[in-house]
Amino acid sequence: MSRQPINGAVRDAVHQHEHLSKQGVLERAFTFAFRGLVYAQIWEDPAVDMEALAITGDCHVVAIASGGCNVLSYLTANPRAITAVDLNTAHIALNKLKLAAAQSLPDYASFRRFFGDANSRENIAAYRAHVRPQLDEETRRYWEGRDLIGRRRIGSFAHGLYKRGLLGLFIGAAHAIARVHGVNPQAILSARSIEEQREIFDRDYAPVFERGFVRWLTDQPAALFGLGIPPAQYEKLAGDEKMAAVLKARLEKLACGFDLKDNYFAWQAFGRGYGAGPNAPLPPYLQPANYDAVVSRADRVEVRHTNFTDYLASQPDGSLDRYVLLDAQDWMTDAQLAGLWAEITRTARKGARVLFRTAGVPSILPGRVPAATLNRWHYAAPESREFTARDRSSIYGGVHLYLLK
Repeated sequence: MSRQPINGAVRDAVHQHEHLSKQGVLERAFTFAFRGLVYAQIWEDPAVDMEALAITGDCHVVAIASGGCNVLSYLTANPRAITAVDLNTAHIALNKLKLAAAQSLPDYASFRRFFGDANSRENIAAYRAHVRPQLDEETRRYWEGRDLIGRRRIGSFAHGLYKRGLLGLFIGAAHAIARVHGVNPQAILSARSIEEQREIFDRDYAPVFERGFVRWLTDQPAALFGLGIPPAQYEKLAGDEKMAAVLKARLEKLACGFDLKDNYFAWQAFGRGYGAGPNAPLPPYLQPANYDAVVSRADRVEVRHTNFTDYLASQPDGSLDRYVLLDAQDWMTDAQLAGLWAEITRTARKGARVLFRTAGVPSILPGRVPAATLNRWHYAAPESREFTARDRSSIYGGVHLYLLK
């Protein structure tokens, strides 16, 4: 049985306290949990991203890779180049697998089956025949290696990829808790209107958050490691409220804020997959209308196993156009934020845009990034509030857009 070594870059990003302190122990437990695949699907809405970023044909986009869904979806906006960076070796391997599959699988049906359904033995045969020869040795070794309980990782695509990874296991545990309390987690997927979604949520889901065990469990920071939330971000997410109330509000938006026919995030949360059939909601990169664009532009993506700031430090002045930070800044110290934004500002071309999310509602930059740097940027406050309201993933308190002055 092979094991992935704990990634030093992840450790450096998360560890902020002495190892024997309470927070230090939690940080090291999170690092251990984060050593493998966390997000089989990224949980930021690419439709919101692409509108906010206003990607044009001459743009070089730099984005945190995560599960790769958004990086491939950005290709539909026809950028000149995308650099996807990540500290997690499993995410790097997943991004490289998706790009190789887009370029080597014979047709849309096989691509959709591989990453949309992700639960067929045919995917393993397709991997061996078409994808494997296109992978570099390190990526091939990752997918053909074994996870912590001895399963070959590529086998995830035969047995339900979206039920694997840290987030998939967290959702599975949430489903088990719901069933213990007499709730069918998938019931809401049969709703025929937003009004019916609301009725089901209020009747079935909301009362679960009032149960004593659930309130106690959600007060434990380690319980949310499955959402990819390190201890530092847990505090920002909770704010002045009990965590059960915060999670209830976020789930309420996911369940009731959007028509489920168009919200693939809700299908992942309540159904643990995208659903079957031609009308199932899918991320842009998996939609049939976008297949040719994704395939023809896949070679514009470069995947780098590196820190975002370190990558920027290697680039010339005024050379980059769009920056997608996901929620990574919630993990950062003031010094790390200052260093990151110094490099963003140095490398930003005229018209540059930065997009990021926060667990809490407000932007975390004022008072933490030096004024001389932050004053170079305009915070698009009304637009940010609008993007936050429209983000179908519903798990973030704020979506924030900054434009270079």
